[in-house]
This record gives sequence, C-alpha cells and structure tokens, in this order.
Amino acid sequence: MIDPRLLGAFLLPPVLGYFLYPPFIRAMQRLRWGQEIRPEGPEDHLSKKGTPTMGGAVLLGCFISVLIWTWPPQPPLLVLLAYTLVNGLVGFLDDFTQVAKKRSLGLKARQKLVLQLVLGAALAWYVINLGPVPGDRVWLPCLGWVTAPALKWALALLVTVGACNAVNLTDGLDGLAGGTAALACLAYIPVCYLAGQPQLAVAAATLAGACVGFLWFNCFPARVFMGDTGALALGSALAALALLTGTEVLLVVVGGVFVVEALSVMLQVSYFKLTGGRRIFRMSPIHHHFCKLGLHEVQVTTRLWIVAALLAAIGSWGYVAGSFGGRGLP
Repeated sequence: MIDPRLLGAFLLPPVLGYFLYPPFIRAMQRLRWGQEIRPEGPEDHLSKKGTPTMGGAVLLGCFISVLIWTWPPQPPLLVLLAYTLVNGLVGFLDDFTQVAKKRSLGLKARQKLVLQLVLGAALAWYVINLGPVPGDRVWLPCLGWVTAPALKWALALLVTVGACNAVNLTDGLDGLAGGTAALACLAYIPVCYLAGQPQLAVAAATLAGACVGFLWFNCFPARVFMGDTGALALGSALAALALLTGTEVLLVVVGGVFVVEALSVMLQVSYFKLTGGRRIFRMSPIHHHFCKLGLHEVQVTTRLWIVAALLAAIGSWGYVAGSFGGRGLP
C-alpha cells in the first residue's frame, strides 16, 4: 500500500517555500549578497550579476519538514538527513566566501574535494557496515549482484563525490538543476519503496517538493539562485538515496543529465590540455554549448528537463520491472 504521507510530503515544501523565499530574497538584496559572474562565462549571464544566491538554504529548510511526516525517524533517514545537511553546510561556506569577498569562486577546489571525500567515506562506511543493503554487494549490468568490497568502496566514493559536483556543474541555467533534481527524486520514490525503505521514499518526495518550491522563484528570469548550498545538498541527497537502496548504477540512468554535464567538462578540460588549447564544445558544461549555438536558455532548460523526465521514467520503470538490482513488483 502506498504511504498516504507522500502527498503531504510533496506538497508541504512548496507551500513553505512560497512564504519563505520572498523575505529571504529581500534580505539578501539588502545585504547585497548576490551572485558573482565569471568574466569568461556566457555574455548574456552578465546581467545575472547580483541576483540573490544561497537559496539552497531555504530549500534545505523546507526539506527538513520531512521530519513531520516520518516521526520517529529510522537510522537510514537520519543518515540521509545528516549527510545532506552537512554537505549543504559545506556549500554554504563556499557561497558565503563568494558573497562576502565578492569573487566568483569560493572555497578552493581541493578544499571542497577533501571535505567531500571525508563525508563520502563516512557515508560509505555506514552503508557497508550498518546499512539496510548488504554492504559488500554491488549490482552490475550483465553480472547482477556481485560480492566485491573494494569495488563497493570505490563506487561509493565515486557516487558521493561525483553526484555533488555533477549537480553543481548543472546549476548554470535558470531552473535547470532544480528541475532535473526534482525529476530524479520523483523517480526514487518507487525505488525506495521496493527497496523496503518507505521513510526514504517520503524523503525523496519531500526533496522533490522542495525543488518545485524553489523553481517557482528560480525559473527564468531567476529571482534567486540555489548556490553551492543547494547544489551540494541535492547531489549528496541523491547519492545517499542511491547508496542506501543499493542502486548506484541506477543513479547513473536517473541522473543522466548530471552525468553528461560532468562528462562534458571532463572531456573539454582533457582535450584542451592534450591539444594545446583546442576545444570540443564551444563552452562547457554542455548547456552553455547549446546556448552558444543560439538557443535561448529557456529552450535548453526545457529540453534537458524532457530528457531528464524520460531518463527518470526509464530508470524507475526498469527498477520496478526488476532491473538495476530491483526486486520487481510481486
């Protein structure tokens, strides 16, 4: 039976966001804590300079409302919340460094990577030793479930660090990261239920609702950006959902847009270094490439939403049908 709390968990965050974002935006404007734009970025993005950022703090505040619907919380939910909030705090420190010092880059990349590795290792240790899924098993395409502790550790670290940075890289157009993250979270609702984690399903619904509430103020032209506060929190939440349900490979499908965005940056940087300055894309991440081709950012965002929706449907349907390590419907 479907948990009736799901509807409330999905609807409450947008309602809260509708009342919380306007005073937050006004406060950020009074403080003049706005987004700094990289000079090498797209020309049409220069007009976005000064737009209030750190909207992810409100998104996280709305997400915490999941506690109302899941009391008393079970350990996997507490781990998900703790991991998401701590990563959100790392993002907040990065955002604060940007707005306080008025520079487009916050914490150094190495600092963030070290913090992400430490937090990812902590989550991996919990999943492998105390988690609801047998810790040393990994589901792989064509092979099914295999026992490989070393691979489990490597995959866990790759998912945790990769998801955080992939969502962060995707957050470059109004509404893009929030919309694709909402679709990925919706896809994880049936996955969590079939994995025997109904509280995580409610958490996924709550996070999707929080993204929808954020999109009301982030759609073009954006009145607020999520910043690293929101991007790192969303990426970490998706990574935690994947690890806690044993669906690391499924996340690659459900979050396919994030994967492509991250790969486009890796390919661009590698090719640039190997060829002494040549480029594959006009600009990376790849959503900027499409904008450079002449598409309006609303067109790019909408089409990537469509792709994300299709991938989310394929992933969740596949899991329900018994693929990606899924148990399938009885």
